[in-house]
Amino acid sequence: MRGGVRILGIDPGLRSTGWGVVSFSHGRLQHISNGAIRPNPRHSDADRLTMIYQDLSAVIADHQPDFAAIEEIFVAKSVRSALRLGMARGVGILACGAAHLAVNEIAARAVKKAVVGTGTASKEQIQDMVARLLQVRACNADAADALAIAIAASNDAGKPAGIALRSAQSVPDDALSKAISQALARDDARQRGKT
Repeated sequence: MRGGVRILGIDPGLRSTGWGVVSFSHGRLQHISNGAIRPNPRHSDADRLTMIYQDLSAVIADHQPDFAAIEEIFVAKSVRSALRLGMARGVGILACGAAHLAVNEIAARAVKKAVVGTGTASKEQIQDMVARLLQVRACNADAADALAIAIAASNDAGKPAGIALRSAQSVPDDALSKAISQALARDDARQRGKT
């Protein structure tokens, strides 16, 4: 029997949709799996969206998360980019809804603040902090972002599941803060041991 609450993080994109699954139990984070869905850019949008849906559905079936979290929509550089991102995001929400999985919506700044401590963190800072917290390197930057989304959503661990889209704007609770502090202390101790 598995322990803890499993959370699926989704970083949507038509070129690459990152996903990551973490477990949160008794103030401890554990990496379960991560990856990225990368449809062929030469295929039609319909084919690319179908691939994202099918692959996310397979991830949900394989890892059985208790709930999911997806990055909130933001203003993109162009209307066309925003619409294309919205399509991938909608397919991610659909895959969760079809699996009767509750979905939290989290703003990118809230994810950065929860994981790194500042809402203006770079992708490199997020990747580094995810690696420190979970003791694993994500397969790429999109998967690292998805793991960061799952980590930020872990402050909602234990909330009842069901098909629901709700906003999670809060910063992490004491248990997540404690898990982050423990991971940093463990990493610092390892670094001191190498020198």
